[in-house]
Amino acid sequence: MPGPLRALLGLWAALGLGLLGLSAAAQEPLWADLQPRVALVERGGSLWLNCSTNCPRPERGGLETSLRRNGTQRGLRWLARQLVDIREPETQPVCFFRCARRTLQARGLIRTFQRPDRVELMPLPVWQPVGENFTLSCRVPGAGPRGSLTVTLLRGTRELVRRSFPGESPRARGAVLSAAVVARREDHGANFSCRAELDLRPHGLGLFENRSAPRMLRTFALSPEPPRLAAPRLLEVGAGSPVSCSLDGLFPASEARVYLALGDQRLDPDVTLEGDALRATATATASAELEGARELVCSVTLGGESREAWANVTVYSFPAPLLTLSESSVPEGKAVTVTCAAAGAGALVALDGVPATAPGQPVQLQLNASVNDDGRSFLCDATLEVDGEVLSKKETTELRVLYAPRLDDSDCPRSWTWPEGPEQTLHCEARGNPAPSVHCARPDGGAVLALGLLGPVTRALAGTYRCTAANAQGEAVKDVTLTVEYAPALDSVSCPERITWLEGTEASLSCMAHGVPPPHVSCVRSGQAEAIEGLLHVAREHAGTYRCEATNSRGSAAKDVAITVEYGPSFEELSCPSNWTWVEGSGRLFSCEVDGKPQPRVECIGSRGTTGRVLLPLAPPDPSPTAPSIPSEPASGIYTCNATNQHGSMVKTVAVSVEYRPVVAELAASPPGGVRPGGNFTLTCRAEAWPPAQISWRAPPGALNLGLSSNNSTLSVAGALGSHGGEYECAATNAHGRHARRITVRVTGPWLWVAVGGAVGGAALLAAGAGLAFYVQSTACKKGEYNVQEAESSGEAVCLNGAGGPGASNSAQGDTDPDGTAETPAGGEVFSIQLTSA
Repeated sequence: MPGPLRALLGLWAALGLGLLGLSAAAQEPLWADLQPRVALVERGGSLWLNCSTNCPRPERGGLETSLRRNGTQRGLRWLARQLVDIREPETQPVCFFRCARRTLQARGLIRTFQRPDRVELMPLPVWQPVGENFTLSCRVPGAGPRGSLTVTLLRGTRELVRRSFPGESPRARGAVLSAAVVARREDHGANFSCRAELDLRPHGLGLFENRSAPRMLRTFALSPEPPRLAAPRLLEVGAGSPVSCSLDGLFPASEARVYLALGDQRLDPDVTLEGDALRATATATASAELEGARELVCSVTLGGESREAWANVTVYSFPAPLLTLSESSVPEGKAVTVTCAAAGAGALVALDGVPATAPGQPVQLQLNASVNDDGRSFLCDATLEVDGEVLSKKETTELRVLYAPRLDDSDCPRSWTWPEGPEQTLHCEARGNPAPSVHCARPDGGAVLALGLLGPVTRALAGTYRCTAANAQGEAVKDVTLTVEYAPALDSVSCPERITWLEGTEASLSCMAHGVPPPHVSCVRSGQAEAIEGLLHVAREHAGTYRCEATNSRGSAAKDVAITVEYGPSFEELSCPSNWTWVEGSGRLFSCEVDGKPQPRVECIGSRGTTGRVLLPLAPPDPSPTAPSIPSEPASGIYTCNATNQHGSMVKTVAVSVEYRPVVAELAASPPGGVRPGGNFTLTCRAEAWPPAQISWRAPPGALNLGLSSNNSTLSVAGALGSHGGEYECAATNAHGRHARRITVRVTGPWLWVAVGGAVGGAALLAAGAGLAFYVQSTACKKGEYNVQEAESSGEAVCLNGAGGPGASNSAQGDTDPDGTAETPAGGEVFSIQLTSA
């Protein structure tokens, strides 16, 4: 609350107290009051104090304090004053009034606080060895009161040490916090800082916080051992030699610095790091000014500390010896001088092992150049002792001797043998200087061999070639032969897949194979083990499949060869019978099969009359939908069958008979007029068939006294009765079928006569029926042809074709053929017989 407002409120309170004071003076004790009684003010701030009393009429009053005042407001019983620039840690102002000869007092308490505006972390070491302690120190000047202050040391965001100051005097200000910390590898590059917190929340104020600027720590580890220095003991002037310096146990190795020098010549090393190890390499090149004993030094520095190593190097000068030829290229037979000399003082030389007489003296060799000297190498060896070590340098040179080409068998053989297929390189090399050119071609100007080139080997390359080697000194000529070997091959020309032999001739299975070396060919019949060789007298059993295999050193080849044996036609009775029966309508063709290869052509021809010729239809060897149809009217007779193929023909005579099923050609009654009761009539049946048909009859039930001719072709009735009326059937039967026709007979007359006649003739009729039954049973049934029912009233038909024959179960209107078809009577006839009274 602002100071003037608090003062005005105090004035109002004083006025109120004054109004009440008259009435309460006698009852309430007198007092003086100071507001606020206790105050906490930021250092340098200001505060309004209100001093008041309940004295009705105070004589005087005031506020005693050492603090600076900025203004005062008064009333009868109150006083308000503003205090400014409050800096004392703690003051006690006193409010007083003089009332009724008494002094009324009220004492207050004012304290100040200061925020942690300055937080300082003391500087850290530039480099701190790993494993050793270093001190973190934080200073927070003027902040307070100290009892509300907390100071924390931090590594990044992690707290290391935290300290508060409880129980400190309210007047205490500022703080210092120090701690010893062990340096670690992970502290390298870490930031350290200090944080100060002034917590005035218990006093109704806030939390005031500040943090120092961070300081980075650099830690290091350096091995106490010196670096390992690798350097040559001797170093030649002008020659570079590698040197290296390495040291382990460095952290951080990337911060280390390497110094490498030879004498006063500083080297520029390449530094490589691997974990905590460092390796520096450089090339030391000595100049002539450094000749003599020198010191190579390596120094590794890290964290202000160094490790050093030294090595002694002797710099020397040793030029290579001089090796010369009087002429480097000479024709064959010319003299040559070889000289070996030292290039520097103190060196001893030797030519091809022959030493000079003294250090610094040359050595010479003289020779007459020959072919064997071409390409000869000469060695000049110089030795020099340096610092107790003998050094050596060598020089070599070659002598060229010019000579004409030579084609030796070792370099260009007279014959080559190569397998076909893999790529090969043909070498035909000639000796000579200058190097000769070699050309190999066929003498007839044909193919040329590609010498020295990798290429495929084909059989077309085989042959004899003339190789010519030439250079400036002359030429040489040589004939060479190239043989290309390849595995056997069996082609269709030299070994056909199919071979045809003729029975009775002589033949051999000759299967030729291509290949180098010449292949061996053998042929074995399938299922057998022995190969066939030489001439064979061809028989049909030689036909079959043969496996022919050709072999040589390069491989093998095999193929199947089918042998066919052909022969002329021949007839066999089983396959082409001499007698043949042709059943009309049977659908069969004449079978006449002929043995022969190729399959013979067969024709069977017969004569018809004097001029016509008939071709017998034959069943083809391989039935097909295009087989010839059967003639509608086959002809019986003698036919001549002729079988022909390319190897001959054969003739056979065959007899052909034609058979056919029965046909009832005629069924008639006689007389054709009417028949009266008691009259006679005859039924005639004529059939056409081959072989001839058997005739059988079926009469109406109860028809007795039937007479049959010897061949059953005629049925006769004497004394016709009414029971003879009805349907009669004639059936013709042979081995190829059955045919039937029917005819109806009616017996009619005056009914009176019939009635009287029936009564009078009943007994006679019974007697006659019994006699007819006896006659039929005693004659026809004995031949197995008829079976007449004895009982007229039984209602069953009379079987006239043998007991239990095929006509026994047929109806009266038709018959059934063996093939299941029904035969209908062709124009059945009905006869009416008129009977007149006597």
